[in-house]
Amino acid sequence: MRIRGWKQAIAVTAALALALGACGGDDDDDDGADGGGSETTAPGGDGGDGGDASDMTFGLVYDVGGRGDQSFNDAAARGFDQAQEEFGYDTEELEPSAGGENREELLRLLAEQQADLVFAIGFAFADGVTAAAPDFPDVNFAIVDSVVEADNVASLVFAEEQGSFLVCAAAALTSQTGKIGFIGGVEVDLIKKFEAGCRAGAEQVNPDIEIEVQYLSPAGDFSGFNDPAKAREVATAMYEGGADVIYHAAGGSGGGLFEAAAATGRQGEVWAIGVDSDQYLTADATVQPYILTSMLKRVDVAVYETAKAMAEGNFAGGVQTFDLSRDGVGYSTSGDFLGDDVISQLEDLKQQIIDGEIEVPTTV
Repeated sequence: MRIRGWKQAIAVTAALALALGACGGDDDDDDGADGGGSETTAPGGDGGDGGDASDMTFGLVYDVGGRGDQSFNDAAARGFDQAQEEFGYDTEELEPSAGGENREELLRLLAEQQADLVFAIGFAFADGVTAAAPDFPDVNFAIVDSVVEADNVASLVFAEEQGSFLVCAAAALTSQTGKIGFIGGVEVDLIKKFEAGCRAGAEQVNPDIEIEVQYLSPAGDFSGFNDPAKAREVATAMYEGGADVIYHAAGGSGGGLFEAAAATGRQGEVWAIGVDSDQYLTADATVQPYILTSMLKRVDVAVYETAKAMAEGNFAGGVQTFDLSRDGVGYSTSGDFLGDDVISQLEDLKQQIIDGEIEVPTTV
């Protein structure tokens, strides 16, 4: 649990509530802002003069793994941090227990302490937000990766299939064996969107590409998002089976993929693709030479824009979709491994998607 500028009373209450919970580390990193490159500009540009929401309190509940996962949760943290620095509101950050059973409890805890806005980071909070939001009509909620229909809930969703299309097109353009891999964290519809986009992108540039797919855990078991050892085992088998580029959509498990790639010792021949943030920037130097690119899912942008709207008195419930046209998804170029020819082809595909000439599927 990480506490910032919050009343001591809730700090004590939250600590008790999370006595059996897992606490994430802290890692401040930056990711690329658009499909054509990797930038370190904070979401919202240079920040400007900002506003003053110092009399407000915004809460955020991470999903399992919390800060320090170098992926999904850290992306949310960046947007939350940037908005707090710009608008000056008080903050409270909580993290559920390892199994996530207390997600709703933590949402209610923040709402009961009169938070003005509560973020729920991840689709697994859908039931909790659905149950809690009607009981706290004066509190606004924002949920990432799921849709909850309520006037005081903003549903922040992404076109993950579009970003996945581009990075797997890059995988197919880079592969020398004609075989690539996809590792999903949990076999649920959201992660299948990543798989669907990946398949479409790879087949767009090589109709004969072979794609091996494996999920780390079944629906209902969220351990697949925080099991790097299992991801390493799966990735090792894929590399040994002939795949030379593997893309993961597995949150904190992705570190295992990077370790498996580096363990091959085949630098320049074997590649891994990260997800959610530019994972090249946060990875250990020993695995960086194996990270071809990352699919950027700009959770930071969604969190920042929602917090900004709240701070400025413009919060609105309903669905907000962050796609290629809004820089909500994209790909990174850190490490300069893609090459100008590949980037040129990816940019062409990106524009075709934005223009509606290519429609990326959302189901397998």
